[in-house]
Amino acid sequence: MIVDFVPAESGDALATLPLPRHVGQLAAGGAFASSTPYLVVELDRVRRAYRNLRDALPEATVHYAMKCNPDRRILRTLAEAGSSFEIASAAELDELVAVGVAAPDVLFSNPVKIPHHVRAARAAGVWRFAADSDAELDKIAALAPGAAVYVRLATSTTGSEVPSEGKFGVTAGRAVRLLHRARAVGLRPYGITFHVGSQMADPAAWATAIRSSAGVMADLAASGITVTMLDMGGGFPARYDRDNPPLTVYAECIRAALDRHLPYPVELVVEPGRALVAEAGTMVASVIGVARRGHRRWAHLDVGAFNGLMESLETGNRLRYPVSDSRRSTWRVPFSLTGPTCDSQDTVLHDVPLSADLTVGDRVFIHVAGAYTTGYASRFNGFDIPTVHCG
Repeated sequence: MIVDFVPAESGDALATLPLPRHVGQLAAGGAFASSTPYLVVELDRVRRAYRNLRDALPEATVHYAMKCNPDRRILRTLAEAGSSFEIASAAELDELVAVGVAAPDVLFSNPVKIPHHVRAARAAGVWRFAADSDAELDKIAALAPGAAVYVRLATSTTGSEVPSEGKFGVTAGRAVRLLHRARAVGLRPYGITFHVGSQMADPAAWATAIRSSAGVMADLAASGITVTMLDMGGGFPARYDRDNPPLTVYAECIRAALDRHLPYPVELVVEPGRALVAEAGTMVASVIGVARRGHRRWAHLDVGAFNGLMESLETGNRLRYPVSDSRRSTWRVPFSLTGPTCDSQDTVLHDVPLSADLTVGDRVFIHVAGAYTTGYASRFNGFDIPTVHCG
């Protein structure tokens, strides 16, 4: 890949950013010319990220969590590379089928599903469904009789940049009881799943969850139930403003925990999202206003939290997207970046070093924006969802 490099002051980590050449073409009104805001996705980087994960952890089948970015060109790229997929709704399944993915290869990992989505997915050929409650087991038994079920364990999300709030997951003891009940209502006790939290910085987080899962497996085996899948979820991080441990370190921690704790071999699954697409995306926005208010400089953009950067709100602005601008001045000053709506919460980042002479009409490049951006976006206040260009 040919890149241009944004000049930076020494030690300015947020300014030292590779700028893909076709992003520069877009910004200059070249072959990819478009009005802002728009997201550019480099499909070669998606392919590379998939290969890197497969090479690091070849024991596990990769099921891309398509909620992260459901653009059909990404789905098709991953399918052609050999990826499987995970869904949270029947509409997501429809998108996969449209690009040629076979429904029986798909995991329905949303632990609480809309009833008619269960029926539709089963009719299409999906046969594996997650659950974490008696009510969900009853729903699946009624609408997808005989299906295989895997129960979601609760985990600690310490070390996650985007931690779970406890919406899903049960204790190990309750997981054992639910899988026994699954068999009693005519379902197939199939596996265990967990999620350590998105953008997990601590590779050891998987070890605790694997140990708990292994305990559930052993307790079930002692009472005559053998599950055959361990789904280790997502959480593998992308690089935003700082380095993470290499994927090989995550794989080594996972492999050591599996070797130490599992009572017998099972099919292994991971459900990455962010790790496959985040670094492939650059959001391109235009400056629509600049202002000095109190001690802060503000740059108002035509993209914000509600129409493309919702994770800014989810993380309290702690998720630090790397940012650069089209002026590329060596004299940089801190700006707060905010969106186009009249909502006071619509702020993306504070203290972002950008060109001191930044002004209306300049372009701002928000890097590592391939995950949870356009998929989250709404038309709140009438502002458009960013278009997506793939190159």
